[in-house]
Amino acid sequence: MSRFSAEEKSNYTKSSAAGTKRRKFIWILFVAVFLGWAGFTFFAQSMLIADKKDELAKKQETNENVSKSLLQLKYEVSRLNDNEYIGQLARKWYNIYPKGETPIRTEQTE
Repeated sequence: MSRFSAEEKSNYTKSSAAGTKRRKFIWILFVAVFLGWAGFTFFAQSMLIADKKDELAKKQETNENVSKSLLQLKYEVSRLNDNEYIGQLARKWYNIYPKGETPIRTEQTE
């Protein structure tokens, strides 16, 4: 009571098996291409992240050095508000002395 004869049924199963194999091959090929792309993207981004980490570490080190320099400069500016310190600088750099003070000069060895 079947619509197909025995020969037609065997033809149908052969073509169905061939189609199944073809679909499996296409699916495996698609998955392999996708995984290859995903792996390539992952490694490329990992390399970029490593480069950015190195750059960040260098910039943080530079930032620390600049912060230390800024603190040193702020300290020196605060000292410039002291009249005694300004007097010391005037004596040292410009040989300016207050009235009545006699400078004592020493020979410096080189």
